[in-house]
Amino acid sequence: MSVPSLLGVFAHPDDESLFSGGVLARHAAAGARTAVVTATWTEGTRRGAELADSLGILGAGEPRMLGYADARVPESAPGRARLCDAPLDEAVGRLVAHVRQFHPEIVVTHDAYGGVTGHPDHVHTHRVTTLAVQAAGLERLYPEAGEPWRPSALYLATHPDSAVEALSEFAHVGKAMRTVPDELITATVDVSPWLERKWAAVLAHRSEVERGAAPGLLAGFPAAVRERFLSTEWYIRHDTVSSAPAQTELTA
Repeated sequence: MSVPSLLGVFAHPDDESLFSGGVLARHAAAGARTAVVTATWTEGTRRGAELADSLGILGAGEPRMLGYADARVPESAPGRARLCDAPLDEAVGRLVAHVRQFHPEIVVTHDAYGGVTGHPDHVHTHRVTTLAVQAAGLERLYPEAGEPWRPSALYLATHPDSAVEALSEFAHVGKAMRTVPDELITATVDVSPWLERKWAAVLAHRSEVERGAAPGLLAGFPAAVRERFLSTEWYIRHDTVSSAPAQTELTA
């Protein structure tokens, strides 16, 4: 079975590795086209360079960056608007251009909570991506962004309620835990065969390791705890092309 092309869309450098590093590595290893769009930070910054290293490890090509500033780090994109402050239509249009240029069969991004931490940039990236995936297939929206392209599905990277135990070490250090009911989970992916590559990609974000952000916290945990946290990835699927029979009324 062929593995579909995949475009990840994440808020910050390191999100691609933490949330979907295993799936990105798996698809790349199977010969699928993979890429990542990062909403904040810019080329020429330290974290921009670390992102390039991480994507190289995962086989996801060169960085693709929307160029907005991190909500909490103005120097991430000097002189540019924060992602959450930028006009929504502008941000969606920029992402539509990447979708139409790359032609992904599936797109992966943050869930509606913005992942377990609920960072505002994660939440906003979810909103921008959801709108862009719909808009990319409609020829009269953003015509300047290229020919229409409709991905087959959007997957939201998430964590189910049943994963709380695996996340407990983060709770102990004061991290918020935003999980979703297990019945919402569409795909539970065992990425342990690609765990070594995923972890190397996380460690490529050296500044985040040094300052004790999520990569640094993980580096300080025992290996068994870290593996429990990173070896499974969970997703909620949203189909963008319906396979259901035509209807003449709305049904539940």
